[in-house]
Amino acid sequence: MNRLLIVDGHAYAYRAFHAIRELRSPTGQPTNAIYGFVKMLEKMQAAIEPTHLMVVWDGGLSAERLAALPDYKAQRPEMPADLRPQLDGIENFLAAAGVPSYCGEGVEADDYIATLARRAAAAGWNVVIASSDKDFMQLVTARIGLLNPNDKTGAVWTHEQVQAKTGVAPEQVADWLALMGDAVDNIPGVPGVGPKTAAELLKQFGSVESLLDRLDEVKSEKLRAALRESAANVRRNQRLVRLPEVPCEFSPEQLVVRSANRERLHELFGGWGFKGMLAALEVTAVSEKQAELI
Repeated sequence: MNRLLIVDGHAYAYRAFHAIRELRSPTGQPTNAIYGFVKMLEKMQAAIEPTHLMVVWDGGLSAERLAALPDYKAQRPEMPADLRPQLDGIENFLAAAGVPSYCGEGVEADDYIATLARRAAAAGWNVVIASSDKDFMQLVTARIGLLNPNDKTGAVWTHEQVQAKTGVAPEQVADWLALMGDAVDNIPGVPGVGPKTAAELLKQFGSVESLLDRLDEVKSEKLRAALRESAANVRRNQRLVRLPEVPCEFSPEQLVVRSANRERLHELFGGWGFKGMLAALEVTAVSEKQAELI
């Protein structure tokens, strides 16, 4: 069975950067994000044992989402100065390690990941998306699971974990987000509607469409008024939080991890001062030579 691991590149780069506060190369360049990313990727590969792999990077904000909501993600701070140059280092590592990666101009990573995951699942593959982004919960099916780095159990999330986290089924997550909004993406929700209320409304009505068609059945007058006043925003939010299809070629051969360029990895690890990784690289090389002699 083919198993595809899709890694949310920027999410893990940020996570690595903040997890390791200070690490520099012999020349004084910051390397904390690079080191953390390499270790996290190794851990994920060991846990998931994917037959195929892709790291996906953000290529900018969706023009469609910005047209619908000009303030979309506007509140996000600039990338830390010490992180930006390390992204090139991570890309250099991926290239040397033979790990496929993708970044499309004007394509948000979420949308590409969603498209690739759906196409792989449609081809009969199992897919694991590595990210803490709650938007991906809407993709969970029998073939698509989530590896949430905030979950210390290391479990791959299925329908059960999504239901426990949100109170709704995966296919209702987009409506759940549309009702309560998403502060992380600067998407305003219905005033007074949080995760629990949104889940209760969807449990009763099934969907946003049904809810807005049957507002008179909402018992709370205050909530009914808020929903009526926010109806247009909720419908807009649905378009913002749903993960649409984007240009994406599902090519199995392009998702295969190639043989590593050990000379290049040795050069990179040496330049960054990653002594432990250098030692591990040399041990692997010796083991492979011994295996060839047997």
